Amino acid sequence: MECLTRYFNLSDKQKEQFRLLGELYPEWNEKINVISRKDIDNLYVNHILHSLAIAKFFTPVPGTTFLDMGTGGGFPGIPLAIMWGDCKFHLIDRIGKKLRVAEDIANKTGLDNVTFQHGDIGECRDKYDFVVSRAVMRLDELVPLIKKNISKESKNAYPNGLICLKGGNLDSESAKVRNPIIEEDVSKYFSEPFFETKKLVYVQI
Repeated sequence: MECLTRYFNLSDKQKEQFRLLGELYPEWNEKINVISRKDIDNLYVNHILHSLAIAKFFTPVPGTTFLDMGTGGGFPGIPLAIMWGDCKFHLIDRIGKKLRVAEDIANKTGLDNVTFQHGDIGECRDKYDFVVSRAVMRLDELVPLIKKNISKESKNAYPNGLICLKGGNLDSESAKVRNPIIEEDVSKYFSEPFFETKKLVYVQI
């Protein structure tokens, strides 16, 4: 877990919550393949720290709302909910068994700022300040899907929009998106080799 404390000043409560993730995810992974079995040993760097790249990009004001689309077992939503306890997160996924894992982990870590929805993004009609996702689909396909879920009233330094974590060259995807885009290398935030090809993309909507 020291990879987290190297980059973030965490409260004792946050440290305990992040420590619990290191117990709960491997336990669940024995029953349900939430994270690739060969990758579970890299939980803190490849999944938790990767999710927290969004917390290096910006700090939301209290009360900011997030929709985590295609959350799977809870990434990036659960690490961000621990980091930003004064913000609200709604996690949605089509795979019920993975969502049950995320819900159980949220309960056992004492997160009261997270809600869950089993279903497709088309079934979610509520509005949020930001949609977050981690390698769910191509950017040019994702933006039209989530436009309806973005609130018109912005209250943060960045206008409301989409923040996603992706890998590799995104030129072909970004070229088809007409909205303003910021693309940053995650290696700018974290020095671990895993992040050399990882990108954070913000799309204003």
